[in-house]
Amino acid sequence: MTEAKAPGLIVRIQERYRDVVSDRWPIIPTWQPDELLSSWLHRLAFANGIAPRTFARVLGLRSGMWSASLDLKLPTDVANLLCARTGVTQRQLTAMSWTSSPLRALLLPLGSQGRRDGSTWLQFCPRCLAGDTEPYFRREWRLATRIACAKHKCGLRDRCPSCRSRIAAFSQVELVPQHRCARCGYDLRRASTTIVSPAARRLNRCLNDICKLEVIAGSAGSNILVRRLLSMPSIVGLYSMAPLNRLSTSARIRCFERLTLRPNDWLPAVDDAATAHWRRSILLVGGHGRLIGLLAHALERRRHRHRATVRCPTRVQPRVATLSALLAAYVRIMQEPSRAPGRNDGTTGLPPGDP
Repeated sequence: MTEAKAPGLIVRIQERYRDVVSDRWPIIPTWQPDELLSSWLHRLAFANGIAPRTFARVLGLRSGMWSASLDLKLPTDVANLLCARTGVTQRQLTAMSWTSSPLRALLLPLGSQGRRDGSTWLQFCPRCLAGDTEPYFRREWRLATRIACAKHKCGLRDRCPSCRSRIAAFSQVELVPQHRCARCGYDLRRASTTIVSPAARRLNRCLNDICKLEVIAGSAGSNILVRRLLSMPSIVGLYSMAPLNRLSTSARIRCFERLTLRPNDWLPAVDDAATAHWRRSILLVGGHGRLIGLLAHALERRRHRHRATVRCPTRVQPRVATLSALLAAYVRIMQEPSRAPGRNDGTTGLPPGDP
């Protein structure tokens, strides 16, 4: 290393930049547990000084809805590149995507029909974006069955309120954050909130809890449930020629509002008694989001223990409960007055609330 001296100035020759940063990209934004993969990719591009449309070429992809497509199918070569350049694991990438979810049929489709009541691929809550340190889009905002924000009790939006265009950060050619409209530059955090009735929000919460239950259980009837949810417009007599995921957020809100006026007999029947009781309980009390989260966490831990046992066959395999057994135990607890939800007595009962 040599030095060149001048009055008030010292010049040192340092290591090459590529030798300092190795093969990793300089800045890796922290991924949020509920963040959508495309959202994280947009933040990754912005943090490293690359516009999202140009970043597609960095990943070896064509422009267009490149990031939205990766939410649904993540090619192995792209996944390997991201893991190598960011240090994020394959498991984390999968957790941000919808690649293996049984609820994929409920996702809003790619593309836009151009109709006022037609769907766009992504929704957002302005208050969630405004409250984020770094605004990001949630995984559940791609679901057609999600119409309201459980945290802020307001309806979601699927278009820029200024120019009425869809969210299209993937086509942004300027270096601006993804919460600004790619077409007109409007700050989506400033968008007004929409009103959804308490009854519709409650139904929305219940149906999302039921869907989570189907995912946890791996129920054979989940496909029937998904088809029934997609046919909601015809059930309520609105937009009867279009499935739920082909409608705009405002149109789907109207479907939910209409559905609250009907009895709960429109859901398909199931043969499993515990699951049927669970569904009725969810609809009766307005959701069991926290409990479902605990069940999902417990079953995930069980799967990890099972994989560890397979790798170490000499270990004694622990005895684990099935989902049906867990649900049956929950039913028994709910039927005991002394252990009703809401008591702070160390029991497993939990008060109902937003997921």
